[in-house]
Amino acid sequence: MNTFARTVDILHRSMDASVVRRSVIANNFANANVPNFKRSVVNFESELKRALDSEKQKPALELTMTHPKHIPNHKDRDYRDVQIRRVLDYTSSYNNNGNNVDPEQEINAALENYMSYMLYAQSIDHEFNQINQVLRG
Repeated sequence: MNTFARTVDILHRSMDASVVRRSVIANNFANANVPNFKRSVVNFESELKRALDSEKQKPALELTMTHPKHIPNHKDRDYRDVQIRRVLDYTSSYNNNGNNVDPEQEINAALENYMSYMLYAQSIDHEFNQINQVLRG
């Protein structure tokens, strides 16, 4: 896959994660006063980073596989296999009623998510503008 297509694909997937995150944050905020409600978070960027890093990390000694049943000592993880996951946060506590939603934290997360989404959109726009400039000139 060429660099342009890969970059646009990664940005598109990141935008999809931002849309899911927006929904999760809205759900958390809406349930901020519900007893025993546990907030959710979206796990995507860290898994995407691990997948992209796995492409760069080669073992110091690469083993030769002489049989199909041999287990490789390194396998690249394809970034396209990374899924957007919603994860419940059972570890934190905010209220005495068992609810762990901090409205201020959710508002900050919503703002950060909005800014990330806009950055991804601007980055895709920039990629296509570069292609346009090459085609025109």
